[in-house]
Amino acid sequence: MLEKIQQTNVGNYTGTIGLGAQSALLEEMTKLDEHRSKVSLKLADELLDSVAVQAKIAHIQNYELIKRHGDVIDAIIDFKDDTRLIVIGRNGVDHRVNLNALGSHIETLVRSASQPILLISRKFKQPKSFMIAYDGRETADKALQQVIDGGLLHGLHCHLVSINNNEKNLEEKFLNAQFKLSSMGFEVSASFLEGNVFDSLMQYKEQNNIDLIVMGAFGHSKLRQFFVGSNTIKMLENNDVPVIILK
Repeated sequence: MLEKIQQTNVGNYTGTIGLGAQSALLEEMTKLDEHRSKVSLKLADELLDSVAVQAKIAHIQNYELIKRHGDVIDAIIDFKDDTRLIVIGRNGVDHRVNLNALGSHIETLVRSASQPILLISRKFKQPKSFMIAYDGRETADKALQQVIDGGLLHGLHCHLVSINNNEKNLEEKFLNAQFKLSSMGFEVSASFLEGNVFDSLMQYKEQNNIDLIVMGAFGHSKLRQFFVGSNTIKMLENNDVPVIILK
C-alpha cells in the first residue's frame, strides 16, 4: 500500500528571495517529490516480492499481490466484499523505540472496518491458546458464535473469561457459553472474575500465558465501554500478543 506523498508547499517568498529563486526552488522540490515516488514504488515492489517468497515457503498457493495508491484505510475498506479477515501489524517502523505505541491507522481501522481484524505484534508466534471475554448479552453470544463458526480458532485452548456485572443470570449464561464451546470441540478453561475489566483481563492473560485475545462488541455493558472506547486502545497499547477484534 503506497500512501499519497504530501507534496511540499514552497509558499510565496518572492518578496524575500525573488521570483527566479522561488522558481528554481519549486523545480527542485518537484524533482524531489518525483524521486520519492519512484523510491516508494520500488520499495513496494520489493515488499510484495518478499511476501510472495514467504507465501511460497509456507506452501500458500492461492494469493494475490496488489499494489495500491491512496489512503490505507480506504483501500482496506474497498476490499470488504472480498475478505473475511483483515490482518495488520499493530505498529510500524516509526515505533521501534516506543513498542507500545499503536500505528496511526489502527484506531480508525478498528472503528471503520466491518470485517474482523487481527492485530499482530512484530514478534509473532503461532498461538496455542486464546482468551475471550463474555458478558452474557446477545452480542456476546453472537461473538461466541463467530468463534465457533469461523474455524480459525479451532484446535486452540479456549480461555472463557467473564467479569461480574449487573447482567441478570450472568453465571447461568456463562456456564451455557462454556458448554456450547465444549460441545463444539473446544478445550475450555472458564473463569468468573471480579474487579476492573482491564486489570482483571490483563492479569489473567499474564498468569495463563495467553497467546491470543479475542474481543468483540458487547452491548452496553462495561465490557462494551471497554471494547469500543478508549480502553480498547489502552488494551492494545499494553498488550504484547495478537488480538482479534470481532465485528
